[in-house]
Amino acid sequence: MNNKIEINLATEEDTKRVGRKLARLARKGDVFALYGTLGVGKSVLARAFVQELCGLGEVPSPTFTLLQTYEAPEFEIYHFDLYRLKSAEEIFEIGVEEALYSGVSLIEWPERMASYLPRDIFKLEISPLGEGRKLTIETRSDEKHSRLSALETKNES
Repeated sequence: MNNKIEINLATEEDTKRVGRKLARLARKGDVFALYGTLGVGKSVLARAFVQELCGLGEVPSPTFTLLQTYEAPEFEIYHFDLYRLKSAEEIFEIGVEEALYSGVSLIEWPERMASYLPRDIFKLEISPLGEGRKLTIETRSDEKHSRLSALETKNES
């Protein structure tokens, strides 16, 4: 089954708000695959996610290190930026197996993993929409889709 929701993101603050909400629904073993072109807001969403669960002010991008890890109360967060990967097999050198099974993974540029990307994920695609952005979130499982209902409440931050 394929479940999809779409959210309009008029401002960067809207992107951060969705990142915080996604963090609150995350469970150990979840993979959030962030698709979109350069500068579309993937890192903004990922930073807000990490800040929500870890209480950090500054969250560096893993652009050059490929991976940053953070200790959240219930699991470790693995934030990958795979833009600089030369081949999909390089993911094994940075510990992707442990991340996928023992923590929560935020993966920017997941297409660089090719067939190594798990199937049961939260697929987030951010695309330009006028002056803002559109976020499309797809899942294959009804359980994951039911957790996304938290995103549809407008008044929370």
